[in-house]
Amino acid sequence: MADKFDVIVIGAGPGGYVAAIRAAQLGLKAACVEKWIGKEGNVVHGGTCLNVGCIPSKALLEASHKFVEAKHDFDDMGINAGDVTMDVRKMMARKDKIVKNLTGGISGLFKANGVTAIEGTGKVVSGKQVEVTDLDGNTTTYDADNIVVAAGSVPVEIPPTPLTEGLIVDSTGALEFQETPKRLGVIGAGVIGLELGSVWNRLGSEVTVLEAMDSFLPMVDTAIAKETQKLLKKQGLDIKLGARVTGSESNGDEVIVKYTDANGEQEMTFDKLIVCVGRRPYTKGVIADGVSVELDERGFIFVDDQCRTNVPGVYAIGDCVRGPMLAHKASEEGIMVADIIAGHKAEMNYDTIPNVIYTFPEVAWVGMTEQDAKAKGIEVKTGSFPFAASGRAMANNATEGSAKIIADAETDRILGMHIVGQHAGEMIAQGVIAMEFGSSAEDLALTCYAHPTMSEAVHEAALAVDGHAIHMANRKKRK
Repeated sequence: MADKFDVIVIGAGPGGYVAAIRAAQLGLKAACVEKWIGKEGNVVHGGTCLNVGCIPSKALLEASHKFVEAKHDFDDMGINAGDVTMDVRKMMARKDKIVKNLTGGISGLFKANGVTAIEGTGKVVSGKQVEVTDLDGNTTTYDADNIVVAAGSVPVEIPPTPLTEGLIVDSTGALEFQETPKRLGVIGAGVIGLELGSVWNRLGSEVTVLEAMDSFLPMVDTAIAKETQKLLKKQGLDIKLGARVTGSESNGDEVIVKYTDANGEQEMTFDKLIVCVGRRPYTKGVIADGVSVELDERGFIFVDDQCRTNVPGVYAIGDCVRGPMLAHKASEEGIMVADIIAGHKAEMNYDTIPNVIYTFPEVAWVGMTEQDAKAKGIEVKTGSFPFAASGRAMANNATEGSAKIIADAETDRILGMHIVGQHAGEMIAQGVIAMEFGSSAEDLALTCYAHPTMSEAVHEAALAVDGHAIHMANRKKRK
């Protein structure tokens, strides 16, 4: 029998590694099990987010956006950049370097905090034990007073478009293209599909996005979603709604995709196809047969509001439990669970988890949409402000988009904030903090904002809730 730990975490993604570090900081003997093999053939930490998700995709989004700016926007600012070209292989190498630095950084944090890193595939077995199978097939069993399952998720595959190396790929494969495809198909107009489609559209691909649903970004406030769709189409993304993919056929270096829409059966030919239809929890094989941890029919582990499973001492966090599949949600759950295991009181406010789509402009939101509130019978009042009226946005050459605040008509408490615009992902933190403290729209309206900043749009939106906006004409009477 190997060492016994106070806490063993299965998975070193943004939920798992954070949980392990926090546990160790609180004086617990903690270990973290990880099996992810990096490009150099060794086990690396960080999970999907750092290796093939959040971080590498943002590196490509940032590089491709700067390319578009240099090619099309610098001239308006008086900058003569000449003939701008993109070295895709160099862009990819930079992305890989960033990933390597960050995954290596987690290993350093483990050492600094006294977390034991265990390499291999972890499985919860009976009696609060974790069985780890290393890369050579050797098995070791560890005892633990507490176990945290943070196994993450994997991309969903669909029968009509089986993955074909280099031709039909998932989000991971889309981060490895070494040249810009001329014709690129993207199945799914969700967060991942729009971000990856944006990268390659900026670099010159003819991008067509096929979305089975009839509505665009239904989880986003209707007004913001409509504005976002218009902006992305203007950039060149051909977004086809109500397009249900029915089959595909590989033809050498091309793929023919068949789909149905309101006009019947259709087909398109692409040089590359990215399948981005969602993710599913990676829980198969993580819980041994005979262990009574409950899972639903989709593979999610049942947990309570504090991420406890039905088995005492076994917790589950992140993508393998209910709630949005977001790295920051997983991290906060990891901290909460570690605190609880250490004997502290902790909880998480699931009503104030921010969401961001890192297109340009970015789309960010927190809390309710206007349609959510109305569906619940809540009378609301709203205020919006366009970046076209922002002095800083004009100076930044980033006047597209707007900020919107939704408040309870009776109490004035902020129920949601939605932004499409430059740095929306940064600005949405104002809404998160405001809602965390139960702020009213008036609280933000009475706050002094620095001038000139993009955040002034949030201030003006708060003022507009009661018809008090200064830098635009108000649609409602002032009170």
